[in-house]
Amino acid sequence: MGTVPRNRPESEGYDESRLGFGRIFTDRMLTIQYSAEKGGWQPPEIKPLEKLILHPATLVLHYGQEVFEGLKAFAGPKEDDILLFRPDMNIARFNKSCRRMCIPAIDPGLFMEQMSLLIRKDRDWIPRAPGTSLYVRPTIFAVDPFLGVAVGKEYIFYIILSPVGAYYPEGFAPVKILVTDKYVRACRGGVGEAKTSGNYAASLLASEEAHAEGFTQVLWLNAVDKASIEEVGTSNIFFRIDNEIITPALEGTILPGVTRDSVIRLARDMGYKVTEGRITIDQVVEAAKSGALKEMFGSGTAAVVSPVSLFRYKGTDYTVADGKTGEVAAKLFDELTGMQTAARPDPYGWVVNIGK
Repeated sequence: MGTVPRNRPESEGYDESRLGFGRIFTDRMLTIQYSAEKGGWQPPEIKPLEKLILHPATLVLHYGQEVFEGLKAFAGPKEDDILLFRPDMNIARFNKSCRRMCIPAIDPGLFMEQMSLLIRKDRDWIPRAPGTSLYVRPTIFAVDPFLGVAVGKEYIFYIILSPVGAYYPEGFAPVKILVTDKYVRACRGGVGEAKTSGNYAASLLASEEAHAEGFTQVLWLNAVDKASIEEVGTSNIFFRIDNEIITPALEGTILPGVTRDSVIRLARDMGYKVTEGRITIDQVVEAAKSGALKEMFGSGTAAVVSPVSLFRYKGTDYTVADGKTGEVAAKLFDELTGMQTAARPDPYGWVVNIGK
């Protein structure tokens, strides 16, 4: 697939089948500066990947005015194919998050154009091994050197790229999650639905404690009632109870996932009843006890679909689907990953080929 990228660590045992997630980066990055004094967005620049130099008083370091996104580029069946999955939704969500964080939105056409150009320039980095992709990370933050609490007037928008494998070490194998009623992540009126770094910082302690107990992720409950379910730390969550698939409704506290939206559409078109609404942890526990809980799985860009084999709540473990991957999760995973790589038909027009 073209020449070997310059910075690929061949001498360190680079192996596309064992990439892991987010530790290897491509040769280039895209940057676009924003300056209110200079009239807004400045000309884009694609340049060699480099470190950012920041003043110690940079606003983002003190007050967290930042937004990011995550999407993937896939190698298609033809040599020149570069496939993106629903990038318009990521761009729209990025700008929605920017508005919540008082950051200037970026023109969607410019975003798509420059992101595509960057990916094409580093196309040799797109891995082709099964289950791999090129992860795309757009980010924007305030760079003003100022110690007062204020909205920034200067920003840097950049995109970096990383060849990745499975997000979880388990791959598509079922994972175990811990339900926390000790910590909260977000509440209505806050920034829970924005993809901003503070949301993830708020989740770290609970995640570390869960990992120490052998769990892969944390399942968050509503901050007010500590009863209704919201999302997993890196995914939206779905439950199949009897023949109904239930996922928490979007009420301002959880991320409106691109994969979540895709799962809902696919599951409904497969003939399943899908409900977006309130579901409590007590309901899930009772369903697990009675055998009505047939499946539990997360959805997100990084992991796509992640089946759950077990969850722990208040010290008690509940096994899901006999600890195996459920049939619906498997179908959805196969359909989504098949569409993303053009191995399966895309009746929705979700896949965009930018590899021209």
